[in-house]
Amino acid sequence: MAINALGYLGVRTDRLDDWSDFAGGLLGMQEVDRGGKSTAFRMDDRRQRLLVSNEPGEALAFLGWEVEHRDDLRDYAARLNNAGHAVARASSELADRRLVSDLIVTHDPAGNRLELFHGPMITSDPFVPGRPISGFKTGALGMGHAVLKVADAEALLPFYRDVLGFHVTDYALKPYPLYFFHVNGRHHSFAMVPADKPGFHHFMVEFCHLDDVGQGYDLAQLDDERVAYTLGRHTNDFMTSFYVNSPSGFFVENGWGGRVIDPETWQPYEMQDGPSLWGHERLHMPEQSRQRMRELRLDVARRGIRAPAVVDCPWLVGELSRHQN
Repeated sequence: MAINALGYLGVRTDRLDDWSDFAGGLLGMQEVDRGGKSTAFRMDDRRQRLLVSNEPGEALAFLGWEVEHRDDLRDYAARLNNAGHAVARASSELADRRLVSDLIVTHDPAGNRLELFHGPMITSDPFVPGRPISGFKTGALGMGHAVLKVADAEALLPFYRDVLGFHVTDYALKPYPLYFFHVNGRHHSFAMVPADKPGFHHFMVEFCHLDDVGQGYDLAQLDDERVAYTLGRHTNDFMTSFYVNSPSGFFVENGWGGRVIDPETWQPYEMQDGPSLWGHERLHMPEQSRQRMRELRLDVARRGIRAPAVVDCPWLVGELSRHQN
């Protein structure tokens, strides 16, 4: 029994038209006409990955976590109940709206809605991106990752690690605790970062080609205040990415080249080098906070910290081999 991927996520908003332009025109997702008060978006052969509903709130509505077997839902329901967390079997109507065969619903201790599901609906219709891109890196790795802002990451750690069975990839304890978790080979599918005001920090989509990211970066810069973090590279998952402000106020990370780990042998470690090897200037922050993040990057530069060479990157080696065959 295990959750094996972030399958989908939902957003509440009263800016449905803005989301159509954003998710389709900038991120490159394919808009799927659901009619009524919601819009869905595809990223691959799944019938939907992102569901945006016309509701007040401008917030994350739910995270959809995929399990391998239908019986896993029953087992997770029992585990959640035994740990004192309310859980409900979803109606067939809700399953139809989520385009899955079955799901259960629960909430983490901070109140975030989580949907555990089985049997996503697949379509044979080709994926047609909203702008010319080579596609997204999904499949067994899921749709990407999601990051929550929380008041106390350590207080939520037992729920995600011990009840849901997420595996800690890496973490930091200073100047404040934060945690990254994997559920498959993607370096992290979920993370928690501390914040005075809890909420949704960002979700990440990973493109199949670096130029898709670069061209998206050019497009984003045409819109004043769209870019939240400039182009940069992370220290822990080696993702080359930039972040944009979504129509709902949280961020979306546009990335390429993320680290793929071996979940069977991976050992968690405490991070010491700050979040970025270079770049990722946080344009949304006040100057004092931006300066503090710059100092972390400059310290990394002074110490010559680098991501592994190509020969040490299993994902990139695999991609090069696949294209040569």
